[in-house]
Amino acid sequence: MGQDIAIGTESRSATASDGQSLLGAHAERLSTLVTAQRATVDRETGLALYRDMTLGRRFEDKCAEMYYRGKMFGFVHLYNGQEAVSTGVIGAMKRQHDWFCSTYRDHVHALSAGVPAREVMSELFGKETGCSKGRGGSMHLFSKEHHLLGGFAFIGEGIPVALGAAFTSRYKRDALGDPSSNSVTAAFFGDGTCNNGQFFECLNMAQLWKLPIIFVVENNKWAIGMAHDRATSDPEIWRKAGAFGMAGEEVDGMDVLAVRAAAQRAVERARAGEGPTVLECLTYRFRGHSLADPDELRAEEEKQFWAKRDPLKALERDLVGSGLTSSEDLRAIEKDIDGIVQDCVDFALSAPEPDGSELTRYIWAED
Repeated sequence: MGQDIAIGTESRSATASDGQSLLGAHAERLSTLVTAQRATVDRETGLALYRDMTLGRRFEDKCAEMYYRGKMFGFVHLYNGQEAVSTGVIGAMKRQHDWFCSTYRDHVHALSAGVPAREVMSELFGKETGCSKGRGGSMHLFSKEHHLLGGFAFIGEGIPVALGAAFTSRYKRDALGDPSSNSVTAAFFGDGTCNNGQFFECLNMAQLWKLPIIFVVENNKWAIGMAHDRATSDPEIWRKAGAFGMAGEEVDGMDVLAVRAAAQRAVERARAGEGPTVLECLTYRFRGHSLADPDELRAEEEKQFWAKRDPLKALERDLVGSGLTSSEDLRAIEKDIDGIVQDCVDFALSAPEPDGSELTRYIWAED
């Protein structure tokens, strides 16, 4: 239980033999990225990280199955490939104390924040037992209990909401004299959002008032069908923090231990009153933009490049290679997770529909 994974000074990077020059700037950035420090974990923490990432992956795979079987409707945007970001950041924070704000790709953020899988799956089926009572669906998960401030269909919407949560934390401490008010907010969004006004306006306010917020950029290269380096004048988003005098860091978003360490550094700065951080995670989604996307724009060799960097397989190599666990232990976790995912589907399918008489409930304030 006490054994740790040694801290590494270099990331699990690509080499010239990977042919990154043929794959674009995103892959090239990853190939030259050096991780300053990776998180140290014991057996218990390592297995918890693997379990959380596995739940996210298997949950999303089941969503795809239900969608293609005609059991799930509407827009469904899956998170496959990006699990190290959600697990790495949220796992470094305090559940039901810190706050989390997501996007339309929000299922796995909700699970990492502790929202029960039954409630998330029920919401995707539009059932009364969903975390948003069946009113939100895939893109609008919300849980006050688990400090999930919502998923948002339009890019950039969640950043000002997250900023408000961070302001509240600082206001309670400084203006109302509550020394226990030290919560940190993580705002998740993609590379395509970083050309929007909300991003820059909120960076300015966050640094001006030294708010405890982490701007987590999940740079998966593609904004629907637009490659990131074709849409922005400076594709290195973390450098934009410097224009506001705040901390910025880029990290291998396919390496959960690298993400966890970067998130820990950002959280420490925020709780100490040192202000916000822009954390750019270089990652990749394994599926199309949504389940309605045939994913015909991305080159096959690009997909293969990133598939070799699967964050789950990478963590397994770390855990098994360091002697913290065995492949058999990890297969047992996967089997258990499969049972949980099947249970949440069965629960959601049999759950009641929202009562039509309550159609307007939760729209206006109630007594």
